[in-house]
Amino acid sequence: MAASVRRRILFRVGLLALTGVSIYLLAPSLLEIFSEWPQLRRLDLLWVALAVFFEVMSSGAYWSLQRIAFRTRSWFAVGTSQLAGSAAGKVVPGGSAAATALQYRMLVRAGIPAPRVGSGLAASWAATTAAALALPVLGLLAALGGAAVPKGLRNVAYLGGAAFLLLAVFGLLSLFFDRPLRLVGNAIRACAGLFGKRRRFEELSERLLRERDALRHTFAAHPLLAILGAVGKWGFDYVALLCVLAALSLRPEPALVLLAFASASLLGMIPLTPGGLGFVEAGLAGLLVLAGVEAGDAAVATLAYRLVSFWLPLPVGAAAWWLARRRYGPSEAAPSAAMTAASS
Repeated sequence: MAASVRRRILFRVGLLALTGVSIYLLAPSLLEIFSEWPQLRRLDLLWVALAVFFEVMSSGAYWSLQRIAFRTRSWFAVGTSQLAGSAAGKVVPGGSAAATALQYRMLVRAGIPAPRVGSGLAASWAATTAAALALPVLGLLAALGGAAVPKGLRNVAYLGGAAFLLLAVFGLLSLFFDRPLRLVGNAIRACAGLFGKRRRFEELSERLLRERDALRHTFAAHPLLAILGAVGKWGFDYVALLCVLAALSLRPEPALVLLAFASASLLGMIPLTPGGLGFVEAGLAGLLVLAGVEAGDAAVATLAYRLVSFWLPLPVGAAAWWLARRRYGPSEAAPSAAMTAASS
């Protein structure tokens, strides 16, 4: 067996082990949340319908951003690929890479050039991540002069603000200088060398620079739409959480809920479990308590919110994959190319 194959197998086994350990440690919190299932009868269905509507709006905002990043007009290709990829990322360990690879293959099959897809995925990820990191800062600013911010939520705001500042500085430097992207390309190539894949990334730095120039031109043509798409993805999702709380006749301070939501969103980016399963449930329920919600109500609200934002999109994603397969046929993009895009 080749050394690169052994390393790949060991990496995947290690990832599965980390996922199993994480779910095991988080199981008590998950069971506590799901034990509140009978309490869902308390929900006002009108508010739940509004929460679903705003989740749809959140997805639409993200599709708008990705249409700009991929430089395509096809809502169908972007929408179905994002829904299918997102669903895959919620059921597979290390889900973000699986989601990226599946969306990559579907978009290439839809006729979008592979280099454009790879750079567009990276750009849309960077834009939405920056927006997510900015949310705690916005929540802290919104809370000024209002309710006192608990120490736990305040610390999250500081950490998110620091991470946002670092990402923003790197993004700005990458837009105007070549060296940051060359460093990234060299680092990825060095990491790929550990798995015997260095040759595949030999021209990554130059490709990143070319795509950076193309994306800079694209975003310059639609800067407002790009910003609205990145912010709208999280903004509508936050409003969906407010609707779930309203469905339980809860009216906590919106700024504190924003801090709790932002913290839970960052927890959802932890790649140890699919879709942040367990991390988000435990984190959001506890943070809602800090925001002034009773523990029992916080558990019910968390369960209802995750049903709308995590579980409901799974069958929708499966349907989107089937529709795209019907229109474009089975994906023929090479798996190695898809994983290269995911790694990039």
